Amino acid sequence: MGLLPMLLLLLWPPPTRTRCPDFCSCKPDGALSCPDAGPGFTRLEISQSDSLERMEANAFDSLLNLSEILIQNTKNLVYIGPGAFTNLPRLKYLSICNTGIQKLPDVTKIFSAEFNFILEICDNLHITTIPGNAFQGMNNESATLKLYGNGFEEIQSHAFNGTTLISLDLKENKNLRKMHNDALRGATGPNVLDISSTKLEALPSYGLESVQVLIATSSYSLKKLPPREKFVSLLEATLTYPSHCCAFINLPTKDQNISLSIFENFSKQCESTARKPNNETLYSSYSYSAIFAESELSIWDYDYGFCSPKILRCAPEPDAFNPCEDIMGYDFLRVLIWLINLLAIMGNFTVLFVLLTSHYKMTVPRFLMCNLSFADFCMGLYLLLIASVDSKTKGQYHNHAIDWQTGSGCSAAGFFTVFASELSVYTLTVITLERWHTITYAMQLDRKLQLRHAVLIMLGGWLFSTIFAVLPLVGISNYMKVSICLPMDIETTLSQAYILIILVINVAAFIIICACYIKIYFAVQNPELVAANKDTKIAKKMAILIFTDFTCMAPISFFAISAAFKVPLITVTNSKILLVLFYPVNSCANPFLYAIFTKAFRRDFFLLLSKFGYCKNRAELYRVENFSAYTSNCKNSSHGANKAPQNTLKLYTTVLGETCSKGC
Repeated sequence: MGLLPMLLLLLWPPPTRTRCPDFCSCKPDGALSCPDAGPGFTRLEISQSDSLERMEANAFDSLLNLSEILIQNTKNLVYIGPGAFTNLPRLKYLSICNTGIQKLPDVTKIFSAEFNFILEICDNLHITTIPGNAFQGMNNESATLKLYGNGFEEIQSHAFNGTTLISLDLKENKNLRKMHNDALRGATGPNVLDISSTKLEALPSYGLESVQVLIATSSYSLKKLPPREKFVSLLEATLTYPSHCCAFINLPTKDQNISLSIFENFSKQCESTARKPNNETLYSSYSYSAIFAESELSIWDYDYGFCSPKILRCAPEPDAFNPCEDIMGYDFLRVLIWLINLLAIMGNFTVLFVLLTSHYKMTVPRFLMCNLSFADFCMGLYLLLIASVDSKTKGQYHNHAIDWQTGSGCSAAGFFTVFASELSVYTLTVITLERWHTITYAMQLDRKLQLRHAVLIMLGGWLFSTIFAVLPLVGISNYMKVSICLPMDIETTLSQAYILIILVINVAAFIIICACYIKIYFAVQNPELVAANKDTKIAKKMAILIFTDFTCMAPISFFAISAAFKVPLITVTNSKILLVLFYPVNSCANPFLYAIFTKAFRRDFFLLLSKFGYCKNRAELYRVENFSAYTSNCKNSSHGANKAPQNTLKLYTTVLGETCSKGC
């Protein structure tokens, strides 16, 4: 053998094997048993052992003075036999952590008589289930169970049957998804329940009456809590979602109200307490038990008799973006949102259906009106989603807030509202520019806006609106900040820029529309420019209507800009009034003001009904009236052409061409 291998053998440390604990026997096959021990054997610790593989039945049997057993960091330990821990009346603390066992150890025969017995089972990643009656017979007094960091996936029915629990710690069981509804049945307590960092989706509805402290941090799958009435003793809750605290921020129960009333009547009695020089509180011999029922006294903490009522503390508290209220904070808004969304959906659907099924030629104004109606129809869908969820979750929104705001429903609603609002603003701007262009260049046929040009322009509008509606879905702001699913997240610079860009674009659109209609107003007043009478009337009407539309949007833009700069001037609760009374009113009114109330639309509507056998006489009147107007215009144009100057002929030919194309 060479010199180098010999040196390596000499220097290389031999494999470590943990010494067998005193009073125990370690068999060559890796089994451990401690059948007998002297009176001084009170603590047993086994750690960092590579040799320990099994613990047979009765490994720890009738060790009457043993108070602590620690089995830690023994990853080769894969088996602890039933009855391994038997008749240990003075055992106070049993810890089994970071082992390779695959089943929960049998602790049902310990029969400890110690108060607040502590069982710690942690970091055993191969244990997947807590079976029923797993701790029955463990001790005769109260117990604390520290069952954290294991591989638990399920807690079965009656798992804690027969125990009196001070604390139940289930934190950091990252695979724990199911806790049977009767898991705590048969148990007294626990007073403290910790389910932090688990995947539990629901708490058992039975057995929570004794819980005074509930800890559920980083429990993102727990989106719904049992009813508040189940937590009759709860004093402190540390939860994951702020909305869950809304369940505990309610008026006191009837019994508490009675006691609070009595408390106020006797508050002077509390104030009259005096202190001795040794800081001992001196009370009068007044007997409160003669006045209060035992159930009434049980709700007070006793600092000075009954002077301090219990106050439930819950964290994290609801913030300004998610106050403790339903989606629609006021009943009148709940009524109005249904009225407005039904009008928006039905009105815009009717306009779309009539325009798209009409036998008249698709002109640029018709095409733009179709786009506006579709945008407003999408706004109606957004309002319908919000109103439906509000009706479904009325009075219990705190239990549905997380599912709604983080789910696909809120994302869809947010997409609809941003897409609809931006497409509507874009289309209104294009309609205004088209009217201005038509009147300004009425005598120049070569500069007339063609349908193919309008299609390309609106494709740009659809692309623009879609991009801005998708951005919150990919992390630039988001729709889950508030219950009404608007992109109100401005935590990052990019999100803040996104909101500001939208607002600046909307304000710019408003300025463009105002500027165009001012120019249109002066153009129609110019005697040298003779525009078609029909175009003039449409321009004046649309000037009033669109200006009114943007006036309604002004308050929203003002408060939104202030909020974007993190100086909010209005609460989320009050912003819902703007959402219902201002934000969607245009979508509700546009189909009526721009289409349904116009004579051309009524003509198309009755002609469509006549196809189904309705209103035939009315439709025939529109046909006769339309034909008469068409022939009269053609004759007048032909007669005027023989006398009018060349430039007047050109203008009337242009207007006549538009009239004939719309009428044919």
